Amino acid sequence: MAGLAFATGTFAFSARERKHAALTEHHRLHFDLLCKAMGDSTLSAVLDTYAEDVPPERQRQYLFANALYINALHAHRIGAMSRKELRGHLRVMCQNPIFCEYWEATRHHRASLPASSEEAELGRMMDHLARELREAGTDEWWVVGEPPTQ
Repeated sequence: MAGLAFATGTFAFSARERKHAALTEHHRLHFDLLCKAMGDSTLSAVLDTYAEDVPPERQRQYLFANALYINALHAHRIGAMSRKELRGHLRVMCQNPIFCEYWEATRHHRASLPASSEEAELGRMMDHLARELREAGTDEWWVVGEPPTQ
């Protein structure tokens, strides 16, 4: 019995490690592509799927905002931060007007996500957080809203 339990645990650990490695490789590739686009306006034009005209400098800023957001999501997905910690990072990002502009400009991107996906759920959390912060009417942004339940 002990041998079977060990083998089962080893298999599960191995599957988690493979998923973690795949997520990390995907994140690295995404980041590399974003870096190339941020450095070359002819490449960033390929990622221009905004509803409004966005000048090239602002597009690069949006790409960087996306890189920051995706980096925080990746840390959460691999278990490096809890949902509460993720919300804290996102709350800080929401203090930047360019990030908030990026978030609004990409609203239609998130509309295509399956509603039950983790990314859609985290996007809704971000939408809710951004709305709470806009409506708070206080400079004490760090106390706005209720943290998510784990």
